Amino acid sequence: MFFRPKLLPLILLVLIFSYSCSEYQKVLKKPNSNAKYQLAEKLYAEGDFKRANRLLEQIAPSYVGKPQGERVMFFFANSYYEIEDYNFAGYQFERFLKSYPKSDKAGEASFLGAKSYYMLSPRYSVDQTDTDKALTKLQLFINSYPNSEHLPEANIMAAELRTKKEKKEFEVAKQFTKLGKSYIMNYSISAIAALDNFINDNPGSIYREEALYLKVQATTNLALNSSEGKKQERLNDARVAHADLFKNYPETEYAEDANKLVEEVNNELKLYSEQENLSK
Repeated sequence: MFFRPKLLPLILLVLIFSYSCSEYQKVLKKPNSNAKYQLAEKLYAEGDFKRANRLLEQIAPSYVGKPQGERVMFFFANSYYEIEDYNFAGYQFERFLKSYPKSDKAGEASFLGAKSYYMLSPRYSVDQTDTDKALTKLQLFINSYPNSEHLPEANIMAAELRTKKEKKEFEVAKQFTKLGKSYIMNYSISAIAALDNFINDNPGSIYREEALYLKVQATTNLALNSSEGKKQERLNDARVAHADLFKNYPETEYAEDANKLVEEVNNELKLYSEQENLSK
């Protein structure tokens, strides 16, 4: 039986891989840390981060305080990053920075640790704890390494996370505004408070124009459904909200709807003016 020449490279590849696996399994079971260190470096250099990580996990404790310890800890943290285990990557980069704050790799470790938490940041609609942590880590990196080659990417990631947090806050306020249309005044009150906080805390937000319009909605809903004792004051608040929208965005895309709302408000206020004139 003869081998086809075209199959020879494939056969050689299989044999090399089999030998590599056999060597890896043997070293993995040995107590010899140096052998594991040598193979881990080899696998790491070849891009086989998963197997390198397993070896580094075994030997990392024994290299604490040794000359190679810094190298081992960085490789260990980065191997987690490369296999996309971002939780452990972030944690191990933090450990590396605590152990070797003056390392030549400190800047890269700071960036990759921050990026690990960035990768864990969830969609805007759920809890943003990981987003907060990523923002803190990114800002620390930006402040500590202003000349880093990674600075542009860090700024882009930080801006994206800030927008995600803004969207989370904005959507909460928006939901309260929608619920306020069902004539439940507490929702309108909550909407106005949430919108005020959002507008004040995020002056440059891409959602600011819509937030100002939603405040016109919320204040109008609240005013029109208020008791007589509070109605006039709240109608005036709605007029102020309308004026604020046009002051900040004279060409606002919400002009038509906002003007319809303020027309209702003005009609109600006109009744108060007529009553006051009659009482004189």
